[in-house]
Amino acid sequence: MRKIVAGLMMSVDGVVEAPETWTGPYFSPEVGQVVGSVMADGDTLLLGRVTYQTFAASFAGNTSDPMAAQMNAVPKVVVSATLDKAEWENSTLIRRDVAQEITRLKEQPGQNINISGSTTLVAWLLGQGLLDELNLLLFPVVVGHGKHLFGREDRTTGLTLARSEAFSTGVVQLIYHTANRA
Repeated sequence: MRKIVAGLMMSVDGVVEAPETWTGPYFSPEVGQVVGSVMADGDTLLLGRVTYQTFAASFAGNTSDPMAAQMNAVPKVVVSATLDKAEWENSTLIRRDVAQEITRLKEQPGQNINISGSTTLVAWLLGQGLLDELNLLLFPVVVGHGKHLFGREDRTTGLTLARSEAFSTGVVQLIYHTANRA
């Protein structure tokens, strides 16, 4: 069975919103390799509506940038109750029976199903027991404001640290498995 891996950049105060505004001084080639490795281990991108629309606005139709070409080519699955259609190339929309549809997606052959951003979806998947791995890049900065990875979950969810690695810029990679993967 495929696993769902959430790869997120987070400040030490738990902020995950707009990492492009605060990761710059700490982003290094070794951190870039980690991001590239996570992307290479997956063949499908699972997104919430907001991240999907942000990525589509940035990458759709762009043929000159290698990152855009990769984002356009990868199959994308967007979870949204408000979108009527997913028009970005290689996109599929899940509107109903989300847990059942994602379980079906995990049962299909292939590599990891990656999530980037989409923190509301990440928290929901964790609560449903569908998230398999939380791959955090913890940046040594206090942002002070912005969306946090988790809000007011109504239950405690234990995670198992599978691996950690510190990089020269102070960034720490923390890979956690959820109870269903531990």
